[in-house]
Amino acid sequence: MNDFMKKFSLEGKKAIITGGAHGLDYGIAEGFRDAGAEIVLMDINEKVHEAAASLSRPETPVYGVVGDVSDKASLEKAYAECLEKLGGRVDILVNGAGIQYRSLAEDFPEDMFRKILDVNLVGLFLMSQLAGRTMLQQGYGRIINIASLSSFFGASMIAGYTASKGGVAQLTKVLSTEWAGRGVNVNAIAPGYMKTELTADIETKNPEQYKSVITRIPKGRWGSAEDLKGITVFLASDASEYITGTVILVDGGYAVK
Repeated sequence: MNDFMKKFSLEGKKAIITGGAHGLDYGIAEGFRDAGAEIVLMDINEKVHEAAASLSRPETPVYGVVGDVSDKASLEKAYAECLEKLGGRVDILVNGAGIQYRSLAEDFPEDMFRKILDVNLVGLFLMSQLAGRTMLQQGYGRIINIASLSSFFGASMIAGYTASKGGVAQLTKVLSTEWAGRGVNVNAIAPGYMKTELTADIETKNPEQYKSVITRIPKGRWGSAEDLKGITVFLASDASEYITGTVILVDGGYAVK
């Protein structure tokens, strides 16, 4: 591997991925592992240990830690455990933990709205704050937030999710502005319509919606976790040294049509 291509490698890097027990974040973890990173998956789901074991390799170990990003005490305890497993260093944080709820705005339950913000936005900030302090002391770090297509659009039926993801996009810019000069790059990716466990039944239960979405996507298909691996590995690597404060759409062209 020549010196230029080495910039895309994550060998020797240590990463934390929240929400990593399943779905898109698990796929991102696969990409990080294949690029050479040592990883801790942090998730509220106890199955995070199984997920970590399935990804782990002798040369690129993956650990599982249980923690709730919406509970500050749980989050702080889990972060300390993550840091301990990584030998006191973290080079990369992916803030992937998130929840969703569908309702008309006039009927949206207040408790669910607050819960979504606590997980998707407040938890993301607190996790970034903890990892950011470590990274600033190191003088190096990469934070990748998972925003959404709804960071740009007023998506109906998901007021809480859309509000939270709009906040993620703006928070990404704030953290980047404050930390980029001290060695910590903060970026976000904004996935479009993705095939996950949460959307798997749309094709069968609501085929008209499924087809209408595909019609709008120039690539002609829904995305998958595989489509997020390249961009996240790039943003986590030294190849993206001069990229910070961006929110990058990964939507198959949906937003430009």
